[in-house]
Amino acid sequence: MDKKSILNNKLFLYMTEFFAGMSVMAVELGASRLLAPYFSSSQIVWTIIIGTIMIAMALGNIYGGKAADKNPDPGRLYKRILIAAIWIAAIPVLGKYIIIAISAVVIFAVNSNFLVIAAFATCMIVFVFPLFLLGTVTPSLAKYTTQSLEDNGKIIGTLGAFNTVGSIIGTFVPTFVTIPAVGTSITFLIFAAILIALCIAFFVSSGKKETKKIAAGILIFLVCTFFGHSTSFAFWENNLTYEGESVYNYLQVKEDPYSVILSTNVLFGVQSIHIKSGELTGMYYDYALAAPYMSGIKEKAAAGEDSEILILGMGTGTYATQLLKSFDNVNVEGVEIDDKITDLAHEYFELPDEAKVTTYDGRAYLAAVDKKYDVIMVDAYQDITIPFQMSSTEFFNMVKEHLAPGGVMVVNMNMYSDENEATINRYLADTISSVFDNVVTVKVPNSTNKELFATDNAEFMNRFSENIRLENDTKLRTMMDIVGLNVMPYNAGDKIMTDDKAPVELLGMKQIDSIIKDEVGYYKEIYRTQGLEGLF
Repeated sequence: MDKKSILNNKLFLYMTEFFAGMSVMAVELGASRLLAPYFSSSQIVWTIIIGTIMIAMALGNIYGGKAADKNPDPGRLYKRILIAAIWIAAIPVLGKYIIIAISAVVIFAVNSNFLVIAAFATCMIVFVFPLFLLGTVTPSLAKYTTQSLEDNGKIIGTLGAFNTVGSIIGTFVPTFVTIPAVGTSITFLIFAAILIALCIAFFVSSGKKETKKIAAGILIFLVCTFFGHSTSFAFWENNLTYEGESVYNYLQVKEDPYSVILSTNVLFGVQSIHIKSGELTGMYYDYALAAPYMSGIKEKAAAGEDSEILILGMGTGTYATQLLKSFDNVNVEGVEIDDKITDLAHEYFELPDEAKVTTYDGRAYLAAVDKKYDVIMVDAYQDITIPFQMSSTEFFNMVKEHLAPGGVMVVNMNMYSDENEATINRYLADTISSVFDNVVTVKVPNSTNKELFATDNAEFMNRFSENIRLENDTKLRTMMDIVGLNVMPYNAGDKIMTDDKAPVELLGMKQIDSIIKDEVGYYKEIYRTQGLEGLF
C-alpha cells in the first residue's frame, strides 16, 4: 500500500484517531494513579493533571495543524506517535524517580505550596510532551482525510466520533480493568504497546522503510517492559509484605515483629495498624475507646444489654478489633468503600469474624439504614483529607439521626493544628458544633491526631467517669484516665461547611504544606549553612 492508498484508507486513519483518544485518557488516568501515592488523588491534584493535559493537547493541536499544512505526509505523524508511545512506556521505569527528585528540589527551593508545585512540575515534565505529540493527531488526520469541501463536515464529525469513543473506552478500561488487575505500570505499557503496534502497521503497509526506527522503538519498549512491569511506588522499601492497587487506592502493607501497618500513601502516615501482642496501639484508636464509656457501655453490660457501634471508614479494622477485645457486650459494624482493604484486613490484620463489614460509601450507608447506634466513629479519609461529603452539616445531621439517646459520635481529626487558625480541623469542629450540643476534643500525644467527641447528652462526661469506675481492666482504666485528664471543651466558631461549600481539599493541602514546612525546616537550615556536604 503506497502513500496515496494509505491516505485513501480512511478506516485506518479513523482507527488512529480512536487509539489516540483512548491512549490520552488512559495516560490521564494513569497519571492520577502514579501521582496519588506521593501527592494524593484530591480534586486539587486532578485539577493539575487535567489542566496540564489540556495545555499539552492545545499546543499539540496548533502544532499538528501547522505541520500537516506544511508537509501533508502521514509518516511524520506516525513518527510522532511512535515517540509518544516510547515516552509512555518509559514512565513506569523513570516516573517515580522523577517525582522524588522534583519533590526534593521543590522542598528546598520554595517555602509554601510544596505539593501543588511538585505535582504541577511532575505533570509538566513527565506527561506534557507525549500528550503534546498525541495532540497533533486530530488536526493532522483532518488534513489527510479531507480532500474536498463537499464531505469535510462528515469526515471531521466521524473523526470526532472515533476520538470520543476511544476516549470513553480509555476511561473505563484502566479504571475498572487494567489498573485493579495488573497495576498502573503495566497499564502504561499496554497502551504504549497499542500505539507502537499502530505505527508498525502504518510503516509496513505504506511501504516506508523505517526499519531502524521500528526496531529501536520495539527494543526500547522491551527494555521498559523488563524494568517497569513490576515497579514499586515505594522503591526505597525492601521488605514490604504487600504492595498493590485497588479501584480506589494505592495499598501498602508493612510488617515487623511488633506490628502490621497499612498505608495508602507512600509519604503520609499510617491508616491502620495491628499490634500482634494484642496490646493497645498507643495511637488515636486508644483515645477513641472513650466513646463507648461516654455512651454508657458498662451500664448496659450490667443491665445485660449490648452496645451497637458503627465505624465509617473501617480500614483494616483497628478500632473494631480493639472494641471486640475490650468489651464483651458490643456489636460492631464497619463501612469501608474499598473491598480490597477489607480483604487485606482478613489476610494480614486478623480482623475478627464478628466484625461485620459493608462495602459502601459511609454517607450512602447512613442514608440506606434506619438503625440507631450508641457510638458512631467517623474515620473516613480520601488520601490525606476527609471526603467533602462526610464533612458537612448535612452529613453530621445524618449521623446525629442515627445515634441512640445518649449516643456519641467520635471523629478522628488528622493534621492537628492550632485551633485559632482557619485550618481543616477548625472548620470540621465548628461544623460539628453547629449540629451537636456538646463537643470536646483530646490531643493525641506524639502524633498529628486529635479525637473529637460530640453528643447531645449534657451528662456524657459524668457518664464517662461513672463507667470508667466499673472497668476492671487496669490498662484500659489507665488509658481512659489519661483521656479524662486531657479532655478540652471546644469553643465553636463560625467556619461551617455544607454540601454546597466544603473546601476540605484546599484546607487539607494547606495543613500538609505546614507540616512539611516544619519537618524540613531543620534540614533546610543545615543546607543553608553547610551545603550538600552538611546534608550528607
